[in-house]
Amino acid sequence: MFSFLKDHPFAVEAFFESSLVFTFAVPKEQIKSLIPECLTLDTFNDQWAFIAVAMVQTKGLRPKGFPSFMGSNFFLIGYRVFVRYTNNKGKSLRGLYILQSETDKKKMEFFGNIFTHYNYTTTDIRRVQQKHITEISSIKSGFNVQIENTGSDSISLPPGSPFSDWKEARRFAGPLPFTFTYNSANKEVLIIEGVRENWKPMPVRVLNYQFSFLDNLHLTEVKLANTFVIREIPYYWKKGRIELWAQ
Repeated sequence: MFSFLKDHPFAVEAFFESSLVFTFAVPKEQIKSLIPECLTLDTFNDQWAFIAVAMVQTKGLRPKGFPSFMGSNFFLIGYRVFVRYTNNKGKSLRGLYILQSETDKKKMEFFGNIFTHYNYTTTDIRRVQQKHITEISSIKSGFNVQIENTGSDSISLPPGSPFSDWKEARRFAGPLPFTFTYNSANKEVLIIEGVRENWKPMPVRVLNYQFSFLDNLHLTEVKLANTFVIREIPYYWKKGRIELWAQ
């Protein structure tokens, strides 16, 4: 009876202390089945599709307009596919389709699953910083990453990346402006728009990475395409809007 609450019924704001995003290139044929019929893959050279793993430390997450002391701090992890959606006005929107969401707090899991369709689960998160190296890991979720804290365009792209330079790679640096959810029974698309300022993703040198979520998809030819970080950015999500998918 209260399912409408999941449709992002009000705007939400937060402060991103950091957002670290690993983007993996995969032959498009291998992940087409992961997205609903209303979406198409956002591809590069009509060959590569992309899955992003976003690791975000948020501060003061709360309904937009509420005082900051009412906000909560969470670590959020999202596994997402880069997609496109053509709306009823014929405009092509670039965005993300969420495959799985995780957080380090039961509170976020509880409220996140009331007000979104993102199916949050709670997991353990361990962050260790030593000099210029940051390590983020989870035993339960089976991931471990190590990065250098310095960022510069002089850093080389990951070996095997389909991109020729960081300018090209920035086209696939999440998050994108929109996130989509699909109700296949009603043919309804929920569109959530994110708004940000001073968005300057900095390339990151990756020392090590392992994600059990990706391993469990049994994909082949997966390549780390880019890794970017942004820090100290205010962000908010507009109230969700729904439209019927015009087939």
